[in-house]
Amino acid sequence: MHGLVAANTVVAASACSVWDVYGTLQVLTIINTFLPNVLGTVKVLEGDGHVGTLLNVTFPPGTPGVGYMKEMITKVDNKKRVKETETIEGGFVALGFSRYITQYKIIEKNSTSSIIISTIEYELDDKLANLTSVVNTELVETLAETVGKYLTEKTPPPY
Repeated sequence: MHGLVAANTVVAASACSVWDVYGTLQVLTIINTFLPNVLGTVKVLEGDGHVGTLLNVTFPPGTPGVGYMKEMITKVDNKKRVKETETIEGGFVALGFSRYITQYKIIEKNSTSSIIISTIEYELDDKLANLTSVVNTELVETLAETVGKYLTEKTPPPY
């Protein structure tokens, strides 16, 4: 079984400034500073933010499942402003998903606003179809909103 969920989040910041966060490891600083109780904490295990960088996410206490996931950055396209990560251990893979990819694409709306298109693509055995109900865009939308707030106000919304 193959699936895809997506969310479009409009932020009051230029596509260039949004990409400066998403396209680099600065996004990890925002997660670790403002969203540790929502998204967890992220550490770089290997790499510098380019393709092949290995990340470890430790989920907040109380999160169901194994409590962590390892992701690899599989795509960084600075021209198209696209970044992809694939979960390679823990997280949804530990639940039985054979593939779990998150993509962020930054689109310029105008000179002072942009759209963060967040998609999650997944694959799992048809016998585990009931697990598709746990896949949603809530966390990637929270991240997008927080990045937008950070860029416009230098402070995130309270979570």
